[in-house]
Amino acid sequence: MTTQHTQSSPAWLEWPFLDDGHRRLAVELDAWCQDHLQHIDETDLHAACRALVSALGQDGWLRYCVVAGDKGQFGGQAAELDSRSLCIIRETLARHHALADFAFAMQGLGSGTISLAGSDAQKAAYLPAVARGTKIGAFALSEPDAGSDVAALSCRAEADGDDYVLNGSKTWISNGGLADFYCVFARTQADAGSRGISAFIVDAGTAGLSVDDSISVISPHPLASLRFENCRVPRSCMLGPPDQGFKLAMRSLDIFRASVAAAAIGFARRAMQEGLQHATRRRMFGQTLADFQLTQAAFGDMATAIDQSALLTYRAAWVRDVQKRASTAETAMAKMAATESAQQVIDRALQMFGGKGVTVGNPLERLYRDIRSLRIYEGATEVQKLIISREVLRPFAPH
Repeated sequence: MTTQHTQSSPAWLEWPFLDDGHRRLAVELDAWCQDHLQHIDETDLHAACRALVSALGQDGWLRYCVVAGDKGQFGGQAAELDSRSLCIIRETLARHHALADFAFAMQGLGSGTISLAGSDAQKAAYLPAVARGTKIGAFALSEPDAGSDVAALSCRAEADGDDYVLNGSKTWISNGGLADFYCVFARTQADAGSRGISAFIVDAGTAGLSVDDSISVISPHPLASLRFENCRVPRSCMLGPPDQGFKLAMRSLDIFRASVAAAAIGFARRAMQEGLQHATRRRMFGQTLADFQLTQAAFGDMATAIDQSALLTYRAAWVRDVQKRASTAETAMAKMAATESAQQVIDRALQMFGGKGVTVGNPLERLYRDIRSLRIYEGATEVQKLIISREVLRPFAPH
């Protein structure tokens, strides 16, 4: 996707969920994307992602992925992660190029547990390098038999003197084989369910950690399985207290799940913009495609779906940032609505192109592949429905 384009409307920037700093961020990043994301060589995915992470770090965008520290020593933009900024950045990057969004998102999720629960020493060792783009992180949670059911994970971490020894496997790990470090979740109590999971930082070169195999998916990005065989890490690599890893994983996902919705909005905005440009230029039966009422009705549905998704997404981020309360239900609603409606928006835009829409190299063909995984990762749509219903039913539960 390399064609020049602009947002169809910047009206959403005036919504009360955002402040002037967020508005400047959106405008400045959009201009940066126009200059830096028009020609990305994806022949070597690992090289492309490293180049994107480096560029995002050098120009300061990755500072929004990490916390600053009380003296700014950890390299972040602010004292706490700002969900609205993460959403704006991901929406903007996704509108320009999916791989750039991926590179940014994984720096955030890959180091998010360190920002949330790391010791000062852990933060100092990793976060400044993440912000500069000189270290790449990864979030290693999913397993072959533990995806949505995180409490079922079986990768073990057993205490041995001053160390923990990890054994087991992880899969669907974004940045697998590319990352410089992994935030790994492993079972430290055998029969304690979600209460027996702890988190660890494991450097890529640690003995006993290997990349089992790379995984090719519909929208290519670095993805692999990991294997831990007597992988020994010091106790100082544990993130947060023992057996609190499940809560830490959920806290991380609650922050970054809203940004998944924002990325979906970025894809949908790009699809609608491409559709508008095509429909107003494509002539058929003596008029443009945009002159047909069926086309106009489709754009009406698309515009409404995008705004509905954006309102839910920025509300969820605002609840977390401003109201300082758990936004579990709001975030689940946003993630579900934005990813599902973006799939529909992209499909309708692609339909307007006819056969050209499914031609490799057409922006809609790429978007059609890019959006699909967002309905699955960081909690599939079906899981989001269960989360929402659980929150709605909570007040009626017997005490």
